[in-house]
Amino acid sequence: MVTFTVAAAQYPIDRLDCWAEYEAKLTRWVEGAAAAGASLAVFPEYGAMELASLDPATMGDLALSIETVSALLPRVDALHAELAAQTEMHILAASAPRKDADGRFRNAARIFAPNGKMGTQDKLVMTRFEREQWHIAAGSALRVFDTQLGRIAVNICYDSEFPLLARACVEAGAEMLLVPSCTDSLHGYWRVRLGAQARALEGQCYAVQSPTVGKADWSPAVDVNRGAAGIYGPPDGAMPDDGVLATGYEGDCQWVYAEVDTALVASLRADGGVLNTRHWAEQPGALPLPMVEIVDLR
Repeated sequence: MVTFTVAAAQYPIDRLDCWAEYEAKLTRWVEGAAAAGASLAVFPEYGAMELASLDPATMGDLALSIETVSALLPRVDALHAELAAQTEMHILAASAPRKDADGRFRNAARIFAPNGKMGTQDKLVMTRFEREQWHIAAGSALRVFDTQLGRIAVNICYDSEFPLLARACVEAGAEMLLVPSCTDSLHGYWRVRLGAQARALEGQCYAVQSPTVGKADWSPAVDVNRGAAGIYGPPDGAMPDDGVLATGYEGDCQWVYAEVDTALVASLRADGGVLNTRHWAEQPGALPLPMVEIVDLR
């Protein structure tokens, strides 16, 4: 049994004047979550795009903004690793475009453990904007991270709307799905939120959504951001009647906290009012699931 507090960020995209300003901002956010007793801090999809503002000459150009952020990724990751160790928290960093050896960019979320280990989950299904304007390529590997807090998977934004991805992670033992998101409309926010809640229902597990919020008129990538953070579970047993453990106020810059207990996941999967996880295969036309790689971050 593992009981702990999870913090989901409603994270603003700020225009930054220098690296020190970014470092101070991230440190302030992480230390705030640690002070509230969180063991896991979750940041949103494409939250790292604020780093494009560090190069005023290119920040208004979509392609060059992506290049700028990707080039800073090693430095960003070093800072997250340091903060995870200092605060003894697990941290899902805001996802960022990463330039790979094939010359293409992929949307990468990185999870940092306090012991110095790191795991990466790339986004697997691209939205129209990513395909048609960003030219972000899809990742291929689906991973579950074995941590001191339990088994954790990451479904980045649009990925949460595709049940087979989460289901494969559940089959591999995932007790919590992290859903970092970046949406420019309430339609988009609700699609991802409903996807996260549906995945929690189907998998009888927790789902944690963290969105970007606010306006960044200087950015061609993340200029408008709508959403609210939320921590969800299946509406059954000791979980809330509606499955909502906590949600934030849409558009606010804040942490949203909830206490989670992985023993409840095991209990519901074994003897819940319904047994969605066990009965999955009874669906007519149930399909083979993607392969999942287990990454040990313990």
